[in-house]
Amino acid sequence: MFVYELRFECFADTTISAAEKAINNVLEAMRANGQILGREFAVALNDGEFRVRLLTPEKSSLATRYHSPWVKQALTQLTAANILAPREKFIGQDINSEESSIEPASWQVLYTSYVHMCSPLRNGDNLLPIPLYRVPASFNGDHKHLIRWQAEWQACDELQMASATQAEFAALREISDERSDLFRRGWDLRGRIEYLTKIPTYYYLYRVGGDKAAEHNRACPRCGNQAWKLEQPLHDIFHFCCESCRIVSNLSWDHVK
Repeated sequence: MFVYELRFECFADTTISAAEKAINNVLEAMRANGQILGREFAVALNDGEFRVRLLTPEKSSLATRYHSPWVKQALTQLTAANILAPREKFIGQDINSEESSIEPASWQVLYTSYVHMCSPLRNGDNLLPIPLYRVPASFNGDHKHLIRWQAEWQACDELQMASATQAEFAALREISDERSDLFRRGWDLRGRIEYLTKIPTYYYLYRVGGDKAAEHNRACPRCGNQAWKLEQPLHDIFHFCCESCRIVSNLSWDHVK
């Protein structure tokens, strides 16, 4: 991933509130399109211009060719706030984040966790994140629904990892139960992405707890397939794979040596 600074310069008098609304609209549109990563962006006023540092999946992520209709509209609306189109300053490569996938994928998987800032869509061959703007828009011109699903999955993951409140159990159900609302929405998004990309796309179903013997013999939770356990785990994470249901899952982390 890479770090950029965007600089928004005023061409006439404006107000902080007008500038804030216009600039945040641009940032939210870019985030919904997968061009920038993260949830919060600190916009600073310095020497008559607004500056914000951003994390991008690729060095070319901010290129015009990747703009969604919302990004294009938001950039146009800067004029109403007396702000020029942003100037980009490349800062460098982020040494603490993953590379993005540049190779074509033979299969894909929706996989995330509360520690990941990258795209939730991964190349199944190498598990590297696929920039969302390289994928046809999943709904209404961009990927806002997918990013919202990711944020909710990560929130549940953080709650269950903390193990500090009763909310842990409700959160765990959302990410590990095929009957949960979060699973249903994510699995539907998975299907939409597969339809648009024509690439087999799987959903990662989290697993923890359970009896050790039963865990090794558990069936696919959607179709009851008993033969979905793999001889060798994929990427040391996915111990189960049901091709018909497009689900991958791990052996309960309580029983992994």
